[in-house]
Amino acid sequence: MPYEALTLSTRAPVLSWAGHELGHTEAQMARNVAALPFVFKHVALMPDVHLGKGALVGSVVATQDAIIPAAIGVDIGCGMAAIKTPYNATQLEGKLKQIRLDIEAAIPTGFNENKEIEKTVLNWQGWQQFKQLHPGVENLESKALKQMGSLGGGNHFIEVCLDAEEQVWLMLHSGSRHIGNALAQRHIDTAKGLAKLAGEKLPDPDLAYFVRGTAEFAAYWHDLQWAQGYALYNRKVMLLRFQRIVDRHLAGGKPMKPLLEVNCHHNYAERELHFGEEVYVTRKGAVRARETDYGIIPGSMGAKSFIVKGKGNAHSYCSCSHGAGRLMSRNKAKTAFTLDDLIAQTAGVECRKDAGVLDEIPGAYKPIEQVMANQSDLVEIVATLKQVVCVKG
Repeated sequence: MPYEALTLSTRAPVLSWAGHELGHTEAQMARNVAALPFVFKHVALMPDVHLGKGALVGSVVATQDAIIPAAIGVDIGCGMAAIKTPYNATQLEGKLKQIRLDIEAAIPTGFNENKEIEKTVLNWQGWQQFKQLHPGVENLESKALKQMGSLGGGNHFIEVCLDAEEQVWLMLHSGSRHIGNALAQRHIDTAKGLAKLAGEKLPDPDLAYFVRGTAEFAAYWHDLQWAQGYALYNRKVMLLRFQRIVDRHLAGGKPMKPLLEVNCHHNYAERELHFGEEVYVTRKGAVRARETDYGIIPGSMGAKSFIVKGKGNAHSYCSCSHGAGRLMSRNKAKTAFTLDDLIAQTAGVECRKDAGVLDEIPGAYKPIEQVMANQSDLVEIVATLKQVVCVKG
């Protein structure tokens, strides 16, 4: 679907792939971002766009000489990882529940962390830079080590999926855990403090920013890249552990060779070239989708997910959606749906079916098929997946 240029009377235009009119609060949030003097060219809204903090989730913001910490968010480097295996559906028969139980035993979820630190974790080169991170996180190194290879909570998940050819895929969603949150919060507080000290009137306090060339900008950019590296490696550690479990059940423990591997962020910022200029691109709930990029767009825990390849659409800053996007808040979902609804909507999926995951019910999310239809000019679908096992954070 081609984008729509929204009529918001802003300094920078807002281009939307949402396919629907924004709500009042959503429109104001888009207006606030597009009004900032350092926003480059335009703001791009993905098909799964919805309310966030400071900036909309599902927005792509390119900036010159400035960066907005809260626009990236507190789960720095949150993203997806997946591998296509040589296994097929028949090999899974009768094994789904035990695979789920083994995943839950091997990979900590929620606030849990690993009791032991494995060698793979210690091999990450980022640990050498830990002492150069923001003052105040020194005492978090042990926690960061133990949380490497853990899922977290909220909408994070681990899934065994099947594609249209009945081939088995392993997929998961996670980010930079507590250390990423701690770093983000400290820098957000610093940015807000600077804005207050300067007497700057921002359209939203959460749009406080750092200016390139300042010590604060340099410190944030360093910690941002570190946390993004942590998140990427965190997914790699979990995927290796996940693969060992599936190999044990389907191949007697013999390691398989993945047919395709994808590991991509959807909450992050990078320095990129767009429209002939180098800019800082913040993707808050969006995946990079250059022509050479593979990406992952998950649905809900009862819906399809998609492995995609980018089309390099310049107007979206070579980006696409990061998922279906929430249709309602977590609190609203808990009151709008019952446990019976959850059981019905996750039929055929080996997963928890209790009140603790009711806020993640498929009905709380936008229809993923419509989201995909709205971004046919951003990505091509490589594989369509349906989960048979789902472990929630």
